[in-house]
Amino acid sequence: MTRTETIVAAATPPGRGGIGIVRLSGPKVPEIAAVMLGEVPSPRHATFARFLDARKEPIDAGLALFFPAPASYTGEHVLELHGHGGPLVIEALVARVLELGARRAQAGEFTQRAFLNDKLDLAQAEAIADLIDAGSREAVRAAMRSLQGEFSTMVRGLTEAIIDLRTYVEAAIDFPEEEIDFLADRELGERFQAVREHLKGVLESARQGRLLHDGMTVVIAGRPNAGKSSLLNRLAGYDAAIVTPIPGTTRDVVRERIAIDGMPLHVLDTAGLRHAGDPVEEEGMRRARAEIERADRVLFVIDAVEDPAAGAYREEHARLPADVPVTLVLNKCDLARSLEKSPAAIFQTVASLPCAEPPRLHVSALTGAGIDVLRMHLKGCMGFQTVEGGAISARLRHLESLGRARGHVEEAQRQLTERRAGELVAEELRAAQTALNEITGEFTSDDLLGRIFAGFCIGK
Repeated sequence: MTRTETIVAAATPPGRGGIGIVRLSGPKVPEIAAVMLGEVPSPRHATFARFLDARKEPIDAGLALFFPAPASYTGEHVLELHGHGGPLVIEALVARVLELGARRAQAGEFTQRAFLNDKLDLAQAEAIADLIDAGSREAVRAAMRSLQGEFSTMVRGLTEAIIDLRTYVEAAIDFPEEEIDFLADRELGERFQAVREHLKGVLESARQGRLLHDGMTVVIAGRPNAGKSSLLNRLAGYDAAIVTPIPGTTRDVVRERIAIDGMPLHVLDTAGLRHAGDPVEEEGMRRARAEIERADRVLFVIDAVEDPAAGAYREEHARLPADVPVTLVLNKCDLARSLEKSPAAIFQTVASLPCAEPPRLHVSALTGAGIDVLRMHLKGCMGFQTVEGGAISARLRHLESLGRARGHVEEAQRQLTERRAGELVAEELRAAQTALNEITGEFTSDDLLGRIFAGFCIGK
């Protein structure tokens, strides 16, 4: 990819619509505009125009907007053609632009050029994709905060604090003849503590932002007729899965996306786990076990009337993956005679079973009793909570960079405390600074950029 090329793509989704937008960016934009529109439109004014083909006949008519460099989204000349939203019309406009010397844009290439031209940093660029993909209003707000630069400001403030700390340490190295031992100075220890507290706050906000982006995948498993599909329907708020008294009704994986206080929850209802000779049901159970392997948590549903001691879970336990946490959900508690009559006793959050057995919740998928407790439990399992000032949109790579930075700061403090090794302390702080710079893109490999922007939409 070279930025001397002019690129073009449809900036609206495929399919029919009232309006379709074709976007161009690059040095040939004024030349292409003059040929297709008859003139270069006035900058930043919506101009009605006919979009002409090679024979000077109109392909379509609509609004043209011209943004000359550098005052544009990409920092280059940008032209947008707003026409009618038919797929043939859009493709005809793109084809005409290609004839005039442009090429088709790669995924995320417009935003990548904006990043390379210092229109936004890498965290802001990723926030654009997060905003488009947001699954809840809370996720939209978090993405907007990152897009407006709040996350970048937090990271840069943290970087400045580390630079100040590093400068202080390197000054002590440069002047070893001074009578005062700067490395033993109380102020230095206080600065380290302040940086660690700052790191902790940024990490917490980023963790909540990642939960808003990625959410949690929960697989509902258990014996047939334990109430798995009813539980899915209760969590979703509508009849997402078929419910009948016939065992084995659910044969395939049923997927629903819901939100708990803004946290996306990917809930999968699966076929009942049992010994069966039916090949279709066996395939359903194979798929169920495959989803359990990939889950963040398994809700193992127990029929509290037929199996109050959770024997079904004990029988299945050895076949469940050891690294996927499980919550036992005793369903049909409205019918279970063995439970105490007191609602507080029935719906208590979780009393852990003996040994290391999983937490246990009592619910009724039929009446909704205990469902709020289950939602709170799922939030708690993922560590989701309200962050003062609001969460910011963040990704796994951001958390990894922050984690590396924290590790380097902790190692620097250890070297200071145990060895008074100024050079090693300064080197660890330099590594922490580099890790933070990866978040905003001040230090980023081309390979990482390729992976990041490959996940964007074409035309964005």
